[in-house]
Amino acid sequence: MKLYRRLFTLFLLLSFNTAALLAQSQSGVDSTGLPGDHFSLQGALQLFSQSASIEDFEKALNLESNHVNNLDLNGDGETDYIRVTDQAEKDAHAFVLQVPVSATESQDIAVIELEKTGDTSAIAQIVGDEEIYGEAVIVEPDGGGEDDSFINYNNSRLSGPNAGYDEGAPRILINVWVWPSVRFVYGPVYRPWISPWRWNYYPAWWRPWRPFAWHVWHPFRFPYHRSFVIVHTHRVLHAHRVYMPFRSSSVTVRTRNSASVGHYRVTHTRTSVTGPRGKTTTVKKTTVTGPRGGKATRVKVRRH
Repeated sequence: MKLYRRLFTLFLLLSFNTAALLAQSQSGVDSTGLPGDHFSLQGALQLFSQSASIEDFEKALNLESNHVNNLDLNGDGETDYIRVTDQAEKDAHAFVLQVPVSATESQDIAVIELEKTGDTSAIAQIVGDEEIYGEAVIVEPDGGGEDDSFINYNNSRLSGPNAGYDEGAPRILINVWVWPSVRFVYGPVYRPWISPWRWNYYPAWWRPWRPFAWHVWHPFRFPYHRSFVIVHTHRVLHAHRVYMPFRSSSVTVRTRNSASVGHYRVTHTRTSVTGPRGKTTTVKKTTVTGPRGGKATRVKVRRH
């Protein structure tokens, strides 16, 4: 009887320890140690899709209750304010999500790239900055919403129960024209939004909070993942070209996170770009470290 009790007690202890180890492993499954762990690209794109204006979108980004922003890039123990600026050219818009890190430096977190592709159609992606995520991380809607419509590669709208299955189209895009923010941007009264806020000058309603620890923060992001997907292809090409000359990178942020970003980049990164004729080029970069600590980047380009 005593032997049975001892074995049963041992079994309970082993079960408890195993469960604890599994829980600990799962809590860090998506943690990279990069600043991007504390900002939800999916959440930002969802807030953008629901906002009535770009000003409303900026406010939504900076509300603690939305659990999209948990960044503290300058290490002052409080979350950062994210301002939004629209770099626009004709029907292409690049909404830059940026943190004023100091009086002299700003760091881009991500950019929402939007293009009108027809009278009642538009496409959008959000691209996380490489200084925040270690590489450019691209997120787009995946068609999980009930009101989603689709655009094929010729930019004609697809409909019907099999709208997502066009065997002749090399890719299917989600038509974001139904988003209130998109209707607002392409409305007759819209002027490109430039946030009036800057370092140490913020709206009266904003209350920064102490950033959540990773194990507390990361479960908040999961609900935002349902309608969006990470991809490896830049599709909103004109807006991306409009944005690049305006990209801001902070020396402070780059120095503070150099070890985490460097470690992440030891593994290969891959980006695909689809050209105007539908041809896709995949650029694969692998960084290797030699026996003396020297680093080299191997670039492999594959055209499809």
